[in-house]
Amino acid sequence: MNILITGGASGLGLATAEAVEKEGWKALVIDVRAPGQRFEHVIADLADRGEAERAVRELAERAGGLDGVVTAAGIDACGRLEDVPADDWERVIKVNLLGTASVVRAALPYLKHTRGTVVTCASTLGLRPLSDASAYSASKFGVVGFTRALAIELRGEVGVTLLIPGGMRTSFFDGRPEQYKPGPEAGLNDPADVAQAIVFALRQPAGCEVRELVVCPSTETSWP
Repeated sequence: MNILITGGASGLGLATAEAVEKEGWKALVIDVRAPGQRFEHVIADLADRGEAERAVRELAERAGGLDGVVTAAGIDACGRLEDVPADDWERVIKVNLLGTASVVRAALPYLKHTRGTVVTCASTLGLRPLSDASAYSASKFGVVGFTRALAIELRGEVGVTLLIPGGMRTSFFDGRPEQYKPGPEAGLNDPADVAQAIVFALRQPAGCEVRELVVCPSTETSWP
């Protein structure tokens, strides 16, 4: 199977690409930076719809089609709404929500041909928001709504799974002020474990779908 993964150069995206390869499938990566020579990839900024669409088509044509798409790319801009520069705030929406929609839209002709599966990545903050995370929460609430609507729209044609992960031990928190980094008690998940949930969703045969998956640390404070 050919599985396209956004954000595949690091974090959950990289863990998913590695898990996909272990299954004997082919990982196709889109990211703003190269994931090394391990995976077939295209560099693209998901905030730019044209770049996102071009990258999907290029990888799909190279591989001879798509059997799955995992939208793991995501960014954040921490701070109070009045303190976060508008361009930074809006970029979070463009990458996390609009980028997800752009990638899925471009992939649909290929996925309909194979009756493939889309796995979108929201967040527990897409169900229960926190202060100083309005951009991220808005984008992930949007992904939740987008995915639930997409599942209705594509039923019988393309599988749709909504992944709602809690905190993970990735570089996502690097470079933040200390107040926005998880403390030692957070007990974050290994992204490799969360990637196994994605593989489980991708393994389902046509007509059998995992609609939603919440995967979080047992000590997660933002769930339920």
